[in-house]
Amino acid sequence: MPFLKLQTNVEISPDTQRTLMETLSRETASQLGKPERYVMVALEPARSMLFAGSDAPLAYLELKSIGLPGDLTPALSGALCKRVSETLDIPGDRIYIEFADAPRTMWGWNGGTF
Repeated sequence: MPFLKLQTNVEISPDTQRTLMETLSRETASQLGKPERYVMVALEPARSMLFAGSDAPLAYLELKSIGLPGDLTPALSGALCKRVSETLDIPGDRIYIEFADAPRTMWGWNGGTF
């Protein structure tokens, strides 16, 4: 159910990519209280991106999930920002996160919807 996409202009080695995706997957599942077997993570490194007119290191994350409670987004933002910032050396003020709550009928899986 949860889908986390991370886009960044930072080059990331394959080993670091794998480790970061695994860490973000566990963190997302833990923060949302959902089984990790439903969490999907996509990473798009080395993108052409600008933020505030600068191409200094930056990241944009999208987290979509069924039943994403608004009261969890502050903790999610803190946890995800911390992981990305520490791993990719991106200042927190150069990381945006978009949260989206998906209705069950609008999320397909295994030939049906949730």
